[in-house]
Amino acid sequence: MPARAGRLPFIFSALSLAISAPACAEEIAGNELTPTVITAVQQSSPLTIEADPKSARQPVPASDASDYLKTIPGFSAIRSGGTNGDTVLRGLFGSRINLRTDGGLMLGACPGRMDAPSAYISPETYDKLTVIKGPQTVLWGPGASAGTVLFERFGELGSRLHASVLAGSNGRFDKVLDGAVGGEQGYLRFTGNQAQSDDYQDGDGDTVPSRWKKWNGDVAIGWTPDDDTLLELTAGKGDGEARYAGRGMDGSQFVRESLGLRFERGNLGGVLDKIEAQVYYNYADHIMDNFSLRQPDPNSMMAMPMAAQVDRSTVGGRLAATFKWADVELVAGVDALRSEHRERSSTYSMMNGYVDADAYPWSKDAVSHNYGLFGEATWYAAERNRLIAGARLDRASAKDYRATQHSGMMSVANPSRGDRREDTLPSGFVRYEHDLADAPTTLYAGLGHVQRFPDYWELFSPNSGPNGSVNAFEGIQPEKTTQLDFGMQYNGGDLQAWASGYVGQVRDYILFSYQSGMMGMSRSTADNVDARIMGGELGASYRLRDHWKTDATLAYAWGKNSSDDQALPQTPPLEARLGLTYEREDWSAGALWRVVDKQSRVAEGKGNVVGQDFAETGGFAVFSLNSAYRVSEHVKLSAGVDNLFDKDYAEHLNLAGDAGFGYPADPVAIDEPGRTLWAKVDFDF
Repeated sequence: MPARAGRLPFIFSALSLAISAPACAEEIAGNELTPTVITAVQQSSPLTIEADPKSARQPVPASDASDYLKTIPGFSAIRSGGTNGDTVLRGLFGSRINLRTDGGLMLGACPGRMDAPSAYISPETYDKLTVIKGPQTVLWGPGASAGTVLFERFGELGSRLHASVLAGSNGRFDKVLDGAVGGEQGYLRFTGNQAQSDDYQDGDGDTVPSRWKKWNGDVAIGWTPDDDTLLELTAGKGDGEARYAGRGMDGSQFVRESLGLRFERGNLGGVLDKIEAQVYYNYADHIMDNFSLRQPDPNSMMAMPMAAQVDRSTVGGRLAATFKWADVELVAGVDALRSEHRERSSTYSMMNGYVDADAYPWSKDAVSHNYGLFGEATWYAAERNRLIAGARLDRASAKDYRATQHSGMMSVANPSRGDRREDTLPSGFVRYEHDLADAPTTLYAGLGHVQRFPDYWELFSPNSGPNGSVNAFEGIQPEKTTQLDFGMQYNGGDLQAWASGYVGQVRDYILFSYQSGMMGMSRSTADNVDARIMGGELGASYRLRDHWKTDATLAYAWGKNSSDDQALPQTPPLEARLGLTYEREDWSAGALWRVVDKQSRVAEGKGNVVGQDFAETGGFAVFSLNSAYRVSEHVKLSAGVDNLFDKDYAEHLNLAGDAGFGYPADPVAIDEPGRTLWAKVDFDF
């Protein structure tokens, strides 16, 4: 059955309350809105970026986590239409990026990552975003060879209310409500959002199938018996739908269910300074079909209505303790997770819609486990010198429950049914940081090593595995990444500047290759190759005069498949962002110029479980304008025009337009939105 978009009708009454509610002077001072629009996120400390996802930003505020992250230097996204792209960091994809929400792991269920983990995150409902680039932390789970991304919410003892409404071109309409009440003994907090958009038009005026709707609601109840103790229970749910110009099926359901329990006890008074404990449960129930959000092409051999349902439950926990000595701080602990994936097919009746789902029982196809032991220490060796080091040991396993596996249009008996594979995987890093004596500058260099167990999509989605193996589950080996990160951070009065570089070697890099099969369907093979990677990012923010400020960022990634002497596929091109802002008292105006180079380093027919390289792509430049006005301490208006000159362009990381929407058989990348207008109002009390 097609998804029913959720409704949060009380948002409208809450917004009315937010506009008229009084606030005391102390609350006004603490929640005052800044009259700016964010066009560039700068690095705040070595390899670390922190941002407020609630802040207005350009382009038009994000629909999901990948949409937000791609505005940070080093990030990009594999695009497939209007929403639910898949995040890429420094040319690396998938579980190489450890993406966490409130410490937990939310994994999607679609074998083709139609519901990537980032699709279940609404950035504006979170308080803080932290990015740690490279294999430079071991605290948040296994496999983070590209980096770690943390979306976090925090409990509050006082009472406050934040709300926002956004309207824009192509039917874009977002509503957000974030409210909390509390006192010395605890708090109650609710965050919720509704967002939607119609199909957009590209720079040539052509309509791109990209309609979507989403909603989320989360509740947190915190008990604080004293200043140093917290016990918090969280629960959440969401749903949505999205159609994709770059896929043969659309997502008619994206159900998310989340539960969490967290305990913290700090200031213990001895060497043992703090204890943290957490358990969480995340569940994704996803339906995809080719009829509820599109009209099947009667001339296509794939015109028969089809649907499939998949789900995935992930249960995890973490226990960590912080120890402090005179010059050393150590965080040590254990974490664990279990993830189960199921699927069931469905048929479609032209008269009755879906056949009763109970007639199609769930079939478990995969179960994975990971148990980790970690420790990360910071040694303040001298006034201006720090040594940070960490180590992990993970025991990872996966079991194959599939009775059959796909071979083209047919299913054959699965030779690895009932097999279980296990690996013990060490990881670690060491980083040195030095503050210069005569300048507000930090220099750093770090060496990290990560061994990553193949994820669900690498073990179960390919049609075949390496030569000589019965399938990918039996043949794919864990990745082993060794990387050197280095750079500098300058924090002066009017000037902030930073630069970060990396060079790495990846043994047994997991690479997908695609070949055309029967009826135009592609067959995928997963294999291990050796690869070399390097690149970096740099940025600067400079206050020119009292009211003028400029910022700039640059990001570059390079990769080579050294086993086959080819370029590493799905690598984003060189990208620069240049911004100029004028600020005066309660208002601001700004411009953003995004310039992207061509990408000639491609490996046609190779990529990952979502995307593959089709051809070289040309460069482009997009110019946008924004403004903001603080009406009062409680209300801010912001507006923007993205792609002011209606440029027709497509990103290099992109899916080809699907023939079901009239795109040609030869791969054609999906064009991005043309001129887009948006306006947003924020309320804070």
